[in-house]
Amino acid sequence: MEIFKDKVSITDKITLGGDRMVLFAGPCAAESYDICMETGKHVKAICEELAIDYVFKASYDKANRTSSGSYRGPSMDMGLEILSMVRNDLKVPVVTDVHESNQCEEVAAVVDVLQIPAFLCRQTDLLVAAAKTGKPVKVKKGQFMAPEDMKYAVDKVRGEGNNNVFLTERGSSFGYHNLVVDMRSLPIMRSYTPVIFDVTHSIQRPGGLGGKSGGDRQFAPYLAKAAAAAGIDGFFIETHPHPEKALSDGPNMVPLKEMKDFLISIHNFWKLNKKQLVK
Repeated sequence: MEIFKDKVSITDKITLGGDRMVLFAGPCAAESYDICMETGKHVKAICEELAIDYVFKASYDKANRTSSGSYRGPSMDMGLEILSMVRNDLKVPVVTDVHESNQCEEVAAVVDVLQIPAFLCRQTDLLVAAAKTGKPVKVKKGQFMAPEDMKYAVDKVRGEGNNNVFLTERGSSFGYHNLVVDMRSLPIMRSYTPVIFDVTHSIQRPGGLGGKSGGDRQFAPYLAKAAAAAGIDGFFIETHPHPEKALSDGPNMVPLKEMKDFLISIHNFWKLNKKQLVK
């Protein structure tokens, strides 16, 4: 299978498809400036030690929560303010979700990468609006999508003249309240564009806790190592100082105190695969 050869730029210093692994990581929701800074500062230090490129992640709005009573975020205005402060204070690029086409321009003025949520990966207007900002566009594969169908989402972004588009694998629906990862999807999508593996949402159990989602955190290392060995460009990992107190997706987050050992392990697998590709 042909592998996509071109690189995708995140910033002028960070590229996908290069010689360094890229990590997108942070709390699920931008709960507060303090939580975001504690998380981001810790992860940044690990990435600098391991020579991993780091992009901070948090969502200002979780518009697809299972229940209307679940925490959605600090509001768009406050959330973007938090992300802007984190970006400036940590001096790292930032990625966040957009859910509606009319959000893209305002969000793009604050962050470095726009993320299209999995449930919205077929929404043409949203993909086009994100592409038109000129910012890199990170598209999550829908839980209901075949990997080969994600080519058309990529084409929608490139059709607007924006070639900095890449995909994220986050598991596929397998019956009710369950996801599985078909590792074949990684090389398939990697033939179109660089690919990121979403560790924490691939172990999610959507709606599995009665009105909110659960997760199987113990399987994160196994899936992450398998994805690294299959050949990807980086990882998406949600982490939190206290996952049991997190306001969104706590059951499938990697605890912040475990991130260093976790990253060392998957980075070693990633580097091993890179050596094989060079041969």
